Order: sequence, then C-alpha cells, then structure tokens
Amino acid sequence: METRRMTGADALMNAFLDEGVDTIFGYPGGTIMPVYDRLYDYTDRLNHILVRHEQGAVHAAEGYSRSTGKVGVCMATAGPGATNFVTGIADAMMDSTPLVCITAQVNADKLGTNFFQEADMIGITIPITKWSYQISKAAEIPTVIAQAFHIAQSGRPGPVLISLTRNAQVEMMDYSYDKEAALKLLEHEGVDVTCTLAEKIEEAANDLNNAKRPLIIAGHGVILSGGNRILQDCADRGNIPVAVTLMGMGAMDQTDPEYVGMVGMHGNVGPNVMTQNADVILAIGMRFSDRVTGEVKGYAPKAKIIHVDIDVSEFDKNVKCHLAVESDARVFLEGLYQKLEFRQRDEWFGLYKDKRDHEQTMVKDPQLNSSSLTMAQVVDAVTKAGSKKKVVVTDVGQNQMFAARYSKLDGYRCWVTSGGLGTMGFGLPAAIGAQVGNPDKDVVLFTGDGGLQMNIQELGTILQSKIPVKIVLLNNSYLGMVRQWQELFFDRRYSFTYLANPDFGVLASAYGIRYAKVSNREELGEAVGMMMAHDGPFFLEAAMTEQENVFPMIPAGKTLDDIIFE
Repeated sequence: METRRMTGADALMNAFLDEGVDTIFGYPGGTIMPVYDRLYDYTDRLNHILVRHEQGAVHAAEGYSRSTGKVGVCMATAGPGATNFVTGIADAMMDSTPLVCITAQVNADKLGTNFFQEADMIGITIPITKWSYQISKAAEIPTVIAQAFHIAQSGRPGPVLISLTRNAQVEMMDYSYDKEAALKLLEHEGVDVTCTLAEKIEEAANDLNNAKRPLIIAGHGVILSGGNRILQDCADRGNIPVAVTLMGMGAMDQTDPEYVGMVGMHGNVGPNVMTQNADVILAIGMRFSDRVTGEVKGYAPKAKIIHVDIDVSEFDKNVKCHLAVESDARVFLEGLYQKLEFRQRDEWFGLYKDKRDHEQTMVKDPQLNSSSLTMAQVVDAVTKAGSKKKVVVTDVGQNQMFAARYSKLDGYRCWVTSGGLGTMGFGLPAAIGAQVGNPDKDVVLFTGDGGLQMNIQELGTILQSKIPVKIVLLNNSYLGMVRQWQELFFDRRYSFTYLANPDFGVLASAYGIRYAKVSNREELGEAVGMMMAHDGPFFLEAAMTEQENVFPMIPAGKTLDDIIFE
C-alpha cells in the first residue's frame, strides 16, 4: 500500500477524508493548534463549522448524525475545551448517536504532571463512550481513526473519544490508510459478534400470529438500522398496531392506518391503554426507559414481551421479557416479514379508536381550538406549513412534548431530540447540525426560553456560517415543565422557575436573523407563512400563557393505567 510522508495533523485530515467525512464542528485552542493549522489547507474538502462553545460542537454533530445517518465529527482543544464536550458526549451515549470526538492533549512526556490545561479525558469519558483512546504517537493515527469510525457506527452506535497529544500532531510519519487491517485487530479482540436468528424469529412470528391483541413498540434502534420501511411492511402484513417511543418518532409513517401514536409519560392515550391490554408486545430497538414504562411493576401486565435489541445488556434490565432476541432491528424485521400472517383485529383497533377519540375530546381538540394561543397550535401550524420536507428538532421540556404530540412528521430521520439525558440547550446547536447535513430541507427548531438561553451563543454560528434554521421559541417566561410539576405535585410552590427574559427581537437583530413575534392565534398563520417562505434564518417568538400544561400525563411513580388529563 502506498505511503506518504506527513505530520500527524495532516494524517488526521487525510484519515477523515478516507472515512468520507465532509463536515467537522469545532472550536480551536492552543493545544490543538497544529491540527487547525493543517485544516487551513483542507477547507476545500472539509467543511468546518466554527461553533461558539464546545458543547455546541457535540450537539451540532449529534444533529448532523441523527438527521443524515452519518458519523458526526467534532474537535476541541485540551483542558476546558475538552471537558466542555462531556455533556454532549453523555447525551450521544444515552441516545446511541455515532460520533467521533477529537480532543487535544498535552505532550506525552507531560502527562500526569498537571501541565497547563491537562485533563484526563480518558478517565473522564470511559463511562460515557463506547471507546476512549489516547494517541501519543503520530504513527497510531490512521489505525486508531479507522477503528474509531467503525466502533462508533457498528453494533449499537455511540460516541468515541480520541485524545490526541500535541507531539503526535507535529511528529512526521509515513501515512497509509488500511482499514481492513485496522478492523482485523478489533475482530481479534472479539468486538464483532454474530448470532443465528432463525429460531427466535420463528417463535416471535408464531406469538404475533396467534395473538389477539398484539402491539409493536418501535424505538430509536429501528431508525438507526434503517428499518423503517420494513417495519411498516410488517405492520401492514400482520395487521398489527405500531406505537413509537419519543426517540422512535419517524420510524413509522404517521399516516399509516397501523400507526397508533407515542407511548409513555406524555404519550397518546390509545397506545398506553393498548400496552396495558396487549397479549403480545414486540419491543424493537427500545430500552424500556422509565419515561416509557411508568412504574415497571404495573407495566404491560397481560403481555408476553418479545424484546429485540442489538445490545444484550438491555435484556431484562428494566422489564423482564418472554423472548430476548439479539439482533439489528432491520435484519430481524426482514426475517419476521416472511413469516407474518394477516389477522383481522377489528376489536383491537376499535379500542385504539375509542381512546383516540376520548383523548381528542379531552385534550387535543381543546388545545388546537383554544381562543388563546397555545403551543399545540404553533407546532401544528409550523409543521403543516411550507413546501419542502422538514427536519423537526426540539429542545427539552414542554416544547419537546408539544412538538412530539402535534408535529406532522413527513419523512425518515426527520425528528431530532434529546431523549435519554434530556439535555436543555441541545436544540439550537443540534438544529444547526441538522441544517448543515440537510441543506435541501427546512430545519425547524422548537425550543423554550429556558433551553434556548443555555446555548444561545450559537446564534453566532448561524450568523457566521449563514445557516437558514427556523427557530420557533415557545416563550412562557418559565421553566415550563418544572413549573408544571410544581403546580401538580408541589402545591404550586413555584420555586425559582420564573425567568426574566431578554428582548429576543433585539437579540435576533444583533445576529442578523429576521424576527417576528405572535401573541394571539389570529397572527399565527401569517407569521408562520412568512417564516417558511424566508430564504435564510428566521426567529419566530410565540408568547404563550404561563399556565399551559402538557396533558395527558402519567405521574412519576404511577403506572400507565394512571393517566391524568388535568
């Protein structure tokens, strides 16, 4: 294999190109300066997006990855630059998002001396990465980067952190990129494991074919595997209702007659009631989060549970299953499709329709038809508007739940949110990453006033890189979800949840972003139309009532039977 003489920093750039990387999100600093110096000569091939905070770089890489299916790449310097990556890396780990995160480190001979800006990123990140590795010699770079990209996207995806000492960036080396040889080292260590699925697929198919009340619950793993189309085919062939988790939104076409909605704490009534009455549940690519199950002792009491996941550590961790199947979701569904048989299930779907109609009477129609402006109305209007396909990104809190309940999702990889870690401040940088990865789509961010201000400096990234994100601020001047819990469960003791907010119009103007504000439903349609027609970034502020709550809801510590509507 041909070799070329170059520095370690050049080797890193070439390894990125050999992996097909086109975009890097990052922030330079002293210790990573040799890498950024060489990046200067690669900007015709590598698009670097300069963020305003290192946490923003990781969330932007997450948004890019989640909306494109590619590995997200981000870079930062040593010390505080590296430690600012930690929240984003933990978020990516919880939500199985493939990232390669590069952080600089002091010279190898200075490790352990408390040298200026030294932080042990390997020790810090071992619990929140799939793999953390410190490169201390330039010659290691091609092999380690090849392994990093493989580990990040193989099996259950997740983040990898590579700590790159300064001496490794400037040393000379002979560069060649032999990915096959690099991956053989991983195979020798037993990283890749395969298993035979035929018998378990047969058993699962028999259980579903013989069930009177089967339910499929699809999680993020279906999306990660590319299994959305075959999931829909399985549902149609077996006439089986499909619900999704918060992270599984977009795994199923919402217009499909078998789609019944979202499960969990703020999920739809129909699929939650169906969970409690199902006789067989196929849970695929999901981990039985407490936000999905409620109190696990009362979860799905009548059901045989078939749990399909690529990560064996998830089996029986939260909910005991009847059949555990270690598999990629798409591979399992392709095998299952061949063995499913159509069954008439009018009574079972009838239960769903009754509960759907009840929910619309109690919650959905009142929210959409309220004379005052509601978050539901804003989400409904925005996701229906415009001519291009959308990627919907959310922050965390009430804005997230209203977006989940009222969005009209119209594509694959069209939903980006922070699920497992629930990271406020995720939304704005993630939307930037999603827009960079999808220049032909409208990227719409729904955010609250609390979450937006946690990474509001990323408006500068929009300004500098001319990123046409549509920002929809649902502003109720509160930490809305915390305020809702204080109202319902803490005797309306609103302890430090009120926010004295800035003039967001002035802020938007300062960053060169077009701005509009609405405070009643009569203004909404015109403002949304203006936003979606605008060729560039837009900031739409919707002034909401402070008291609006997300219902229905399963209170913490309760079962899915304990749904409250007010």
